[in-house]
Formats: sequence, structure tokens, C-alpha cells
Amino acid sequence: MSEVLLQVDGLKKYFPITGGVLGKKIGEVKAVDNISFFIKKGETLGLVGESGCGKSTTGRMLMRLIEPTEGNVVFQGKNITGLKDGEMRKLRKDMQMVFQDPFASLNPRHTVERILEEPLIVHGVGTAKERKQKVKEMLEVVGLSSYHAKRYPHQFSGGQRQRIGIARALMTKPKLIIADEPVSALDVSIQSQVLNLLADLQKEFQLTYLFIAHDLGVVKHISDRVGVMYLGRLIEITTAERLYEHPLHPYTKGLLAAVPVPDPTVRKEQALLTGDMPSPSNPPLGCAFHTRCKECMEVCESIRPELVEIEPGHYAACHLYTEAAKNL
Repeated sequence: MSEVLLQVDGLKKYFPITGGVLGKKIGEVKAVDNISFFIKKGETLGLVGESGCGKSTTGRMLMRLIEPTEGNVVFQGKNITGLKDGEMRKLRKDMQMVFQDPFASLNPRHTVERILEEPLIVHGVGTAKERKQKVKEMLEVVGLSSYHAKRYPHQFSGGQRQRIGIARALMTKPKLIIADEPVSALDVSIQSQVLNLLADLQKEFQLTYLFIAHDLGVVKHISDRVGVMYLGRLIEITTAERLYEHPLHPYTKGLLAAVPVPDPTVRKEQALLTGDMPSPSNPPLGCAFHTRCKECMEVCESIRPELVEIEPGHYAACHLYTEAAKNL
């Protein structure tokens, strides 16, 4: 896992706010505000945070489904932010996405065979006979049967539809899969099955994952490293083991405290989050989390902390660990 497959530098996405009869720009929503990270070949990076923090927007920008306002995305050593549509379409053979709602992302008018065959047709892979054989093989790989190929999406359960979505993503033999909340729409009993399937497929096909979720309990079981987002910015990133054992940022501590533990005798630290996330169109000055932070200091209200390495391999954006706070 020494080779960096994906490098993100200074990525931003600002959505304009318009008003009036002429639709004049009156402000902007900073959905993603200057984030940087990397994913090594063969690893899984989990990206977590509350709804509205910008994690799904980040995933879509990496695929160029949403155009970034600023920043660079380097995939396999190539900057893809400036690629034309045709070039980007070819590149998507190596970058695929698994969406949150499998029913919404599958064409209800097409059979499973047509849905899985379509990526191969778009990229001109194989003959018609070879494509149909590939469909049958991939259905078996994700735990379905070849006879399912003639059925339609509405004839499957939510877990089965997500398996079809995963199979579609694997059809072109991608190197990177961006999984956007792939289990949040599923029953808890089915979530573990899909997570185990993703882990098995990663080993079998040497896949690299960006796993986007809001549930730290889910992310723990599949991620090598975890990045925590708040109001469009990365505020902490380290190995999954380190994050769960020794979180640094107060927001991360609050998220972990909210994860339920199936043992009534365990007493957890009371660090539950209070209040609501501020609006991305009008973020607070200084640290965006200071309005909800129990450890807020004066410096937090005026100076925004940068993401810096606090411990070896453990980065956090918090004045509890910065020189700016120590010098006050």
C-alpha cells in the first residue's frame, strides 16, 4: 500500500445563492471548503460526518459528476480536473461509484442483465456473448444467481439491489470504487452482509475504496484510515484504530460517544453533540465547530485552525493542540 492512487489537493465546491427577478448572486454555500487527502492503492479511506458536511459532494467531485470550484484531483498520477468529457468518460472505467439508494440508481425499465451489460457496451468491452457471460459470472461473485439476470430491479430486496449496484461497479474492473453511504438505506441485519461482501471483493479484485458514511460504527469495520468532515472541511484524519482509541478533535469525540454499545453495563463518556450544524452559507468565524464545542477557547472564535500533524500520522484541526492557542 505504498503507492498513492488518488491525491486530492485544495478541493473546493461553492454553490451560488441567487435571488431577485434577475437571479443575481447574493451569496454562496461552501459545501466543500479546501480539503486535501490521499488514498493509497489497496486501502480503504472512510469519510464520515453528519448530514450536510460535504462528504457526498466530495465523492461526486472525484468522479466529476459535480465540477469542483477549485483544487486538483490526481488519479494514477494524472490530474483529472481539467479533462474533457470524452477523456473523463474513458477514465471512469477505472473509477466507479456505488450509490446510497440502489433502487434510485438502477433503471427500473431495464433487466439486471442490461443494467450490468451497459458499462461494458459504453466502454466497448467484449462481444455480446462475452458480455452476457460476464454478467452471469459477476452475479455469482456478489452472491446472486445467474437466473436473476432476466429480472427487474423492483423484484429484488434492498440488499439484493445493492449487490446489483456493486456488481455494476465491478463490471469494468475498476481500480477505485467510491461507495457513497452504500449500507445506510439497508436494514441493520443486511448491512453486515454487504460490508463483508465489500471486504471480500477488495481482496479478490485488489480494489481501493473511498467509503463515505455518517455512522462511525459502520466505518470502523471496513476502513484502514478515517477522515472526519465538519461543515465542508476535514478536521481529523488518521488510522481507524488510532481514531477509535484516541480521538483528538472534540467533534470526533462527540461522534464516537453517540455510537451505541450493545452492553448496558458499559458507561460511556458523556461527550454527546449538542445543537445543530451551522449553515454552510453563513459559517461561523474561526473554528466552525466552536458554537457547539464544550472546550471552546477565545482563539477558536476568531482564528480557523489548520489541519496539522499532531502525532505521527494523526492530523487534526483544533486549537487545543496549536501554537496559536498556547501563545495566548
